[in-house]
Amino acid sequence: MPRIVIKVGSGVLTENNTIAKERMRNLVSLIARLQDRYEVILVTSGAVASGYSALKLNREEQISKKVLASLGQPILMSSYKKKFDAYNISTSQILLTEEDFDSRKRTAIFTEIIDTLLTHNIVPIVNENDISTTSEQVFGDNDQLSAHVAHYTNADLLVILSDIDGYYDKNPKEHPDAMICKEVNSIPAEALCADHTPNNAFATGGIVTKLLAAQFLMERGQKMFLCNGYDLQDAQSYLLDGVHRSGTLFCS
Repeated sequence: MPRIVIKVGSGVLTENNTIAKERMRNLVSLIARLQDRYEVILVTSGAVASGYSALKLNREEQISKKVLASLGQPILMSSYKKKFDAYNISTSQILLTEEDFDSRKRTAIFTEIIDTLLTHNIVPIVNENDISTTSEQVFGDNDQLSAHVAHYTNADLLVILSDIDGYYDKNPKEHPDAMICKEVNSIPAEALCADHTPNNAFATGGIVTKLLAAQFLMERGQKMFLCNGYDLQDAQSYLLDGVHRSGTLFCS
């Protein structure tokens, strides 16, 4: 059975400083349908936003962000559990740091855990461990984390559900005639060095981190699909119907 990693960011999962419950419900519904055809690993953001809904700390301060993550992670997982329970799907929480990918032994441990979970039809829900890490030990955004998870678990595809429809041939905010690139085989070096421009207060990435994730996978012969996460029709069409309506496929 093919294996996919689905990454959902804070821009999709949160609205007005809290979890967007309807979007989460739609995501879980899609994963439930995908399980008949794929092994699914979910990489999710949203812990800090969930914590902020309970305690209004300054999320710009590093220690406050860690406090919000520690408070919000169980809230986030509880929300997922309630929604997956409706489909009788069990979930597991896996928190990773960059160091987990630097050690063969640690990488082997978490990949074996994920393999075992998937064998038992349990959805692994992965997030970055923001709490105990230093700034040198974190990815800083879940786009990079999801690309590493996809690579080290030998996934066939990484799907990034974003607040944008795909990768455009030019900036759509500045050029009304910008078109989505449906397939990308190489990424210009300058695009990988541009400033990060997250659209959400709790987001840490932007288009650049998604391009870096795509570049990481393409260099290793793997694929990434970037599409809209507000409306999951493009993801559903591509993954379940084999129809590429919109969104961008990155492949070497």
